[in-house]
Amino acid sequence: MRVTGYARPEILATTDWLAETLRRGEIRIIDARWRPDGSGLAVHARGHIPGAVHVDWTVDLVELDDETGVVRLAGPERVGAAIRATGISDGMTVIVYDDTNGLHAARVWWTLRAYGLDSARILDGGYPAWIAEELPVSNASALPQPGSFTPRAQLRATLATSDVRLLLGSDSVVLADARAPAEYLGHEGTSRRLGHIPGAVNLPAGYLTSPGGQRLRPASELRSILSKAGLARTGRRIVCYDASGVGAARLAFVLLLMGHDDVAVYDGGWAEWGERLDLPVDR
Repeated sequence: MRVTGYARPEILATTDWLAETLRRGEIRIIDARWRPDGSGLAVHARGHIPGAVHVDWTVDLVELDDETGVVRLAGPERVGAAIRATGISDGMTVIVYDDTNGLHAARVWWTLRAYGLDSARILDGGYPAWIAEELPVSNASALPQPGSFTPRAQLRATLATSDVRLLLGSDSVVLADARAPAEYLGHEGTSRRLGHIPGAVNLPAGYLTSPGGQRLRPASELRSILSKAGLARTGRRIVCYDASGVGAARLAFVLLLMGHDDVAVYDGGWAEWGERLDLPVDR
């Protein structure tokens, strides 16, 4: 399967490409399948792409504020230790996959990029596509030698609430809300206040996947969707957010794939903004 029409196809891995390069020592595979009940590792143990190492993004890569419930990117020491444990070293090609439309894989992918590993790719279609094509599966526990990954924080990749507040009203920045339309419009939600950040456009992360499957839509369809959402123009900074950074990371991935260069994720997102009574909200 060829990847055509995307501006940066090197960040998207196809199943046939991965199958061909599986035995190369310079690549590492992360199984990012996640379950709310914490059984993601058990799912991995029952079957995974050969050589893949499981990572639970909610345990290994983020910090949870116990008082507010806000999820934020973990610090370099914690992330670095978790990534090195998977056998990843600087400059390695890393393939990340899940079985939930690339959402959790995107969160892991964005974490790697936020700490300087630009060679990470997301497997298009994830584990379901791998299984559908009857490609090899393993239930062996991978115990790689620790890698030598060195976290190097990319400051423009991640924004805090104070940063986003300063950007409100700027013509050079677009805020992109990756939540469902009902949440964006303020019809539903779990935060103290409902609605969206003033000036934000809405492009739900779920719209990016082909109906009935888990692969991304073709480049022509994505280009049309981005245009209708007001995200076609390059040259402006785009800041993506949702409630947990999962949908936001998926949208950020697609924006980079389609040729946008300056894309960031608002860490904390609506889970933090919606709880702050001192911040403006549109409905």
